[in-house]
Amino acid sequence: KLLENARQKLIASLEKKRLRDRQRELFRQFATAEVAEELLKTGLTLGGKHVEASVMFSDIRAFTSLTEARSPVETIELLNSYYTLMFDAIGGHGGIVNQMLGDGLMAIFGAPLPHTDHRERAVQAALDMLELVEGFNREQSLRNRPEIRIGIGIAAGPLVAGFTGTQQRVTYTCVGETVNLAAHLEAHTKVLGRPILIDENTRNGLGKDVRVDAHGPVQLKTRSHTVEIYSVPARQ
Repeated sequence: KLLENARQKLIASLEKKRLRDRQRELFRQFATAEVAEELLKTGLTLGGKHVEASVMFSDIRAFTSLTEARSPVETIELLNSYYTLMFDAIGGHGGIVNQMLGDGLMAIFGAPLPHTDHRERAVQAALDMLELVEGFNREQSLRNRPEIRIGIGIAAGPLVAGFTGTQQRVTYTCVGETVNLAAHLEAHTKVLGRPILIDENTRNGLGKDVRVDAHGPVQLKTRSHTVEIYSVPARQ
């Protein structure tokens, strides 16, 4: 009888592990590995918490005109290739992509898994993104296909991050002034003609080996005060 009880417990334990592995697999089909693990650990609870993190916004320059002469199939193929590269760069530095909006994306570094070096991670990911785009463009040129350029804005600071939506459909996202600033910086790359713009808080978290160029205080749209802006040149 003892052996039978032990056998039943083992079967139950294995079944529980199988179901949990399946649950993890399903979560990862709709979220990053980090968000999936957070869901498994805490359960699905709508709401957010205050964190310190870095937020990145990026998009493809002149995307509308780029796709006007392309079929929808070609456009989707381009976007899929682009997003694959960007996900690799961002995920390689511990960031998560939580939004894809047409040709643009939003990523978070430092949440849901905390990283004290989230600012360095975000900037290194952005530099990797530029390198990957250059490689992508070389392939595009050989295939007589359009090349792309991207703009990236990064801001660091306090924000509220968590799951939002309904019990049927949720997304992991963040809100706050840091998020708004990152979006404004991305838009301002078009004005300055620099591919990566960061705020002062991000700059203060970078190592000495990362080169930055100061552009002074800038009055961004919808901002009530000026912001110190810095650009990060691509690696040579």
